[in-house]
Amino acid sequence: MRHLILAFLLVLCTASAFSQAKKPTIMIVPSDVWCNTNGYMMEFDNQGLQVKVPDYKKALQENSDLLLVISKINELMADRGFPLKNLESSLKSLESEAAEDAMLTSKGGGEINESPIDALKKVAKADIWMQMTWTVNTTGPKKSITFNLQGLDAYTDKQIAGASGTGEPSFTAELPVLLEEAVLSHLDNFNVQLQNHFDDMFTNGREITLRIMTWDTWDYDLETDEFGDDELGFLLEDWVASNTVEGRFSTSTSTENMMLMEQVRIPLYNERNGRQRALDARGWANGLRKYLKDTYEIESKLMMKGLGQAQLVLGEK
Repeated sequence: MRHLILAFLLVLCTASAFSQAKKPTIMIVPSDVWCNTNGYMMEFDNQGLQVKVPDYKKALQENSDLLLVISKINELMADRGFPLKNLESSLKSLESEAAEDAMLTSKGGGEINESPIDALKKVAKADIWMQMTWTVNTTGPKKSITFNLQGLDAYTDKQIAGASGTGEPSFTAELPVLLEEAVLSHLDNFNVQLQNHFDDMFTNGREITLRIMTWDTWDYDLETDEFGDDELGFLLEDWVASNTVEGRFSTSTSTENMMLMEQVRIPLYNERNGRQRALDARGWANGLRKYLKDTYEIESKLMMKGLGQAQLVLGEK
């Protein structure tokens, strides 16, 4: 009996610990394929190259089925304890920020160059984007749904979870009912994949990319050995090794003018003023910027490419 009681208490403690585990924040969006098929795409100029991206705002305003699908997936995910970001609310916040960014220029007169999707990811602050594609199949009086769910890491765009399938044919014509019948048997396994990825990030750090470059007006380069007991490039690697989870990163390119560090694992949270705060690539790379200025009096400009790539240009702001 004593062994049974101890085993029961152990199960309770394990369940309690799992329920208190940090969950990833998720935003549900229609996939690029769905947006393109239904005519919800827009083009923007990316340094002279025309790029097509989903027009989420137009899709939400014009397609009631999209609202139904997002609402149903939100409901199913909320029932399983996963926090959700609202796409429509994030788009409204984005419009407010865009008005401010439109008046923002650099000291040299340059303007911010950022894709609409990168801008939305910055505002949404979600760990994972959950892309949804679906089609309604009709066979006589019966209908069914074929769906595809993809969980994408918002920082690396790598797929970290997936589920797909076709629901049983039904006489009902209601989209949310068809969707729930199709998705329900796959959703728990999908959520396990999401949570495993987030647990890995919590243990081993969030993966980002760091690119270090130099201005052509700077008198030094990354092979300069005047800033310490080694070349500047190796001093930079020392800082990265000391400020990543278990020193995890890989230097894939290193020249006198540029370094590219990939698979850089930064902590998910840091402590500031006695409180834990979420740490992103920009906040982490700003630590390197401050280190260079305080330790070696090297000015640098910090720029971001999406959520997951920080670029530091040495020599001046």
